[in-house]
Amino acid sequence: MGWKISVALSWRANWANLSTYFKYPQEVRTLIYTTNAIENFNRQLRKVTKSKSVFPTDDSLLKMLYLAMIDITKKWTGRRKDWGQIHSQLEIFFADRLPD
Repeated sequence: MGWKISVALSWRANWANLSTYFKYPQEVRTLIYTTNAIENFNRQLRKVTKSKSVFPTDDSLLKMLYLAMIDITKKWTGRRKDWGQIHSQLEIFFADRLPD
């Protein structure tokens, strides 16, 4: 029960920032709070580093992560099924920020 009170207090304290989120349509809100792509990316990086427990230098770790990142991002070809609708909504709210 204590966590519910904490959540409510946090929402009240941060309502000015949180209420901005609710001005967007459902499609845009879903895009904003979806973290699956980030979580998947981090999981794949952990998988690469887990297979090798010791790296001779920090630089070797960075090189391995860089190469893994290149491989992971090559697979990012899919599009959201509702991207057209989301993009239209983003153009309404962020016309000055989107490229032509």
